[in-house]
Amino acid sequence: MSDTTTNDPMTVSFSVTERAAARIGEIVSQQPDPDGLMLRVAVLAGGCNGFQYQFKLEREQAADDAVFGDGPSRVVVDPVSLDLLGGAALDFSDKLMGAHFSVINPNAASSCGCGTSFSLA
Repeated sequence: MSDTTTNDPMTVSFSVTERAAARIGEIVSQQPDPDGLMLRVAVLAGGCNGFQYQFKLEREQAADDAVFGDGPSRVVVDPVSLDLLGGAALDFSDKLMGAHFSVINPNAASSCGCGTSFSLA
């Protein structure tokens, strides 16, 4: 699922790994009302390094959101967050220390130990 499907073909590249897409599909299908749910990935100010990632399920999609994937594995990203995620990939890791989504972001100069916040160069 590394290819992007967006509302604007000129948007910055962002990808979703097969592992992340599969896990999103599982999470959405387990919801009481899964129709129309998608995972929103956002970058917010805050965290221990200046910016933090936010992941949440929602049904709302703005006209300028970039959409990646289809069906129950759709991911949406707002334009401001997408600027900070250029060239990044959403991944899912299931290890002994826990299962979680992570962003592999080439724009991050540093990140915290848990991987949920980062700073820019």
